[in-house]
Amino acid sequence: MVTRALADRGADVVAVDPRFLARATVELALSGSGGSGLSGVIRTGGRPVEPDFVPGLAPAEHDRARRVHDTLLSFTEVAHAMGGRRIANPLSAMASNMSKPYQAQLIARHGFYTPATLVSDDPDEVLGFVDLHRGAVYKSASGIRSVVTAFDPVRDTGRLERLRWCPVQFQERLDGPDVRVHVVGDRTFAVRVDSTAVDYRYARDQVGVDARLHAHRLDDEVAERCVALACGLGLPFAGVDLKLLPDGRIACFEVNPAPGFSWYESETGLPIAAAVADWLLGPVSCGARSGRPPPRQR
Repeated sequence: MVTRALADRGADVVAVDPRFLARATVELALSGSGGSGLSGVIRTGGRPVEPDFVPGLAPAEHDRARRVHDTLLSFTEVAHAMGGRRIANPLSAMASNMSKPYQAQLIARHGFYTPATLVSDDPDEVLGFVDLHRGAVYKSASGIRSVVTAFDPVRDTGRLERLRWCPVQFQERLDGPDVRVHVVGDRTFAVRVDSTAVDYRYARDQVGVDARLHAHRLDDEVAERCVALACGLGLPFAGVDLKLLPDGRIACFEVNPAPGFSWYESETGLPIAAAVADWLLGPVSCGARSGRPPPRQR
């Protein structure tokens, strides 16, 4: 979708196809005082994906594909420092999402409520946490996707001994509608979710019907906080997961550094891909650094 939007704007687009990664050529060179110059060449086609996910590569092909892939990652880490280049998003900045408890501390500094959280391998400690908060949900503590699930005393108490082998993240269960905010530079595109599921991404499995998505108008102050949060994490393109609590507080669960926005755009018509293309081609830097507040949601 972004490639199409870039092409519509006359951009010269090169995509890296994982199927041909082993036959691609990527050369990268830094030159000048302090590495102020960047030069290189890319000969390939497609889109960038980990070579580990490409089936059928022979060992020698896999090794070369890995070297090409690593060189491309090196490029994304230095290109923005050379001037005139935009990267969304450097892998080093994306790393904050590899530990959700760590990222939650950064989120709280931007004025959002973060749910009470316990990461534990102690069954008794978990039961105490569930009792204290009159229920809980559990999920992965890392950046690996997991299904957010409500703790069921009947089903789950007997399984807690498994925590000895792998600590799990438990959080207080919060009520209220979910809102996904896509931040693109200093713009925000908010989507409100109608669903009774604990994890609306898997609503059909949990409650038998898919979640419904609607464009949502964010309060200007909340939009500014989302932009400042994403920019503070070094993520000019991010998916901020919010929940609107009944008492007026706004909780933030995480900031996704690789937001799968296509579902939200197709369901609401919000021009997220076009905004990413405009940001990549435009002169404005990440979010709050532009000195301009985000426009009100259309």
